[in-house]
Amino acid sequence: MPDLKFPAVLAACLLVGALARPAAASAAEAPVMLEQMTSTELRARIDGGATTAIIPIGGTEQSGPFIALGKHNVRAAVLARTIAQKLGNAVVAPVVAYVPEGSITPPAGHMKFAGTLSIPESTFEDLLFATGQSLRQHGFRHVVFIGDHGGYQKSETRVAQRLNKAWAKDGKAGALALLAYYDVTQEAYITDLEKRGYSKAEIGLHAGLADAALMLATDKSLVRTEALARGPAPTVNDGVRGDARRATAELGKLGVQRIVDTSVAAISAFAAHGAPSTLSKEPK
Repeated sequence: MPDLKFPAVLAACLLVGALARPAAASAAEAPVMLEQMTSTELRARIDGGATTAIIPIGGTEQSGPFIALGKHNVRAAVLARTIAQKLGNAVVAPVVAYVPEGSITPPAGHMKFAGTLSIPESTFEDLLFATGQSLRQHGFRHVVFIGDHGGYQKSETRVAQRLNKAWAKDGKAGALALLAYYDVTQEAYITDLEKRGYSKAEIGLHAGLADAALMLATDKSLVRTEALARGPAPTVNDGVRGDARRATAELGKLGVQRIVDTSVAAISAFAAHGAPSTLSKEPK
């Protein structure tokens, strides 16, 4: 009789391997968007070690004739998802789409252009505070704000400080205003683009090359590329500061990488060791 022990062992190993592979894939593909889970699924994630909740903040504002009004909301959601997936123990709360954009009557700033939505700063901060409190109530220990728009960065800081004060006796929870998420797009990413021959005027401050490139890299459907290619370049009177006509997804990926790497490093350090309520510089 032939010896069947080795084939039997081999078969058993192959079976174990086949069963393990789907499990590993399932772990890697675990949902991170809170809105896409049931309450039971979320509870299982928290009980299983998902201790970090990311609150992405967008804003509904004009970005000229070639970038859609939901730019900040979509971009914040896409980047928050990527950051959470890389962290492995994080969940992403719904995007905050209503933010302060200035005076409504008389209209100021972006409110001069159709589609911009603005709420009072105090209302915005109370909304963030209550959202953080809600997430803590459900068991998250690390609440992180990431804001895709420059106008409310100070509000993020104030709310993180309020939450940390409220949780001081808890000793097990903390909040972080991750200003570096935004700062890196205004510093390191701009330097990356300048090294490739793009001028500051072209890169722009709002709806210019940098802004459009980031959008192309996260959701190109929000950029009217055909109309943009036909020009002419929009001006300040169109709500634009910069020239997006040479923007590409490849350029945007440079910024995406900067944002994701910076955010993952900062949140990991915060969750592991604690950090100031505000982190505005790229971790070394």
